[in-house]
Amino acid sequence: MALPEPEFGLVISYSYLWRNEYKAGKNEGLKNRPCAIILVVKNDNDSRTVTVAPITHIPPVDPAVAIEIPPKVKKHLGLDGERLWIILDDFNEFL
Repeated sequence: MALPEPEFGLVISYSYLWRNEYKAGKNEGLKNRPCAIILVVKNDNDSRTVTVAPITHIPPVDPAVAIEIPPKVKKHLGLDGERLWIILDDFNEFL
């Protein structure tokens, strides 16, 4: 099965590297987690730079930098019924 083209709003499974893990010298996330694609930029060479925000069960320290995912959206995405947040102050970028 072919992977879909990356687009804003798509939720993917991705080995997310948190900022604190990066600062500790790691170069890959500890586990795959759902992440929301928040930006896709088409580069001059037709590649795309994709920016993702992590989705987590851990309540945000600062609620102003997170969006809680509504139950209907979680169900549509096939995510569990526990509370989930998209974190908006920690991003990963990749080609």
